[in-house]
Amino acid sequence: MAHFYPIGTPGQPWTQTERQAWLEARSLQRSYRDEVRETLEDLGDDLEVIQYGALSVDPSRYPLFAVLTRRAGADAPWALVTGGVHGYETSGVQGALSFLQREVERFAPRINLVVAPCVSPWGYEVINRWNPQAIDPNRSFSAGSPCEESQALMSFVKQLAQDFVMHVDLHETTDSDEHEFRPALAARDGLEFHPGHIPDGFYLVDDAAAPQPEFQAAIIDAVERVTHIAPPDPQGQIIGSDVTQRGVIQYPCAELGLCAGMTAARYKTTTEVYPDSARATDQICNAAQVAALRGALEFVLTSGA
Repeated sequence: MAHFYPIGTPGQPWTQTERQAWLEARSLQRSYRDEVRETLEDLGDDLEVIQYGALSVDPSRYPLFAVLTRRAGADAPWALVTGGVHGYETSGVQGALSFLQREVERFAPRINLVVAPCVSPWGYEVINRWNPQAIDPNRSFSAGSPCEESQALMSFVKQLAQDFVMHVDLHETTDSDEHEFRPALAARDGLEFHPGHIPDGFYLVDDAAAPQPEFQAAIIDAVERVTHIAPPDPQGQIIGSDVTQRGVIQYPCAELGLCAGMTAARYKTTTEVYPDSARATDQICNAAQVAALRGALEFVLTSGA
């Protein structure tokens, strides 16, 4: 087996020694304080910012926050928005913040919104998919989770004791998936790395256990006004999964421990923006996430859910 990653021995899963070496190779590359917390501090008085935890790696540096709207009243439907589950996926975080700054007031009178804009702040600062223990938060939303970031969010949502009708989880698929994160995953697990293909454009991941094609189509329609939709590859797939409708694939969300599967919401999806496209900019990617939320909420509110 070829040595395709600088840490570990090909064919052998990482021990704690390799995980520690991986952690020590990480470095801070941006500021959660400057890029996320300051924005949350500047939100209007109509939005309630709640700290629901802190990461043990540095509790003062990495408090965890969610934003709540309550103007609609307890009898109105509830919707969950999550960003930054993978900290390196920038538009998931900045798209959620942009929505809070520019769009949330359109919906606050009609639906109760819970927005956790940066679930993995350590990952955000070091621009990485994993947490400090080399665990993927977006495969860890399940009972007995070994991932602190996932545990904290699940506990907070459970304490709210609400039946969510919608959950949109904001993500990106980047070129770094292919040259860094997928090789690292194979090395960590002692597997052979098989190169893949990064799709050029926006797509969605529906829940295979309870698909909602009309909901997904409404989001695709809203996003297409902002950026292009990823086409299928010659095999009719996106990232190895069959395209079930334009710009949409399906994963079994709860079975895989995905964030989008953490509630029993009827309408759920994971967005995937492609920031490395020659046809995209940071601003376009953030706008695409906002458009996805807008399309999702408008569909839910007009469907009578």
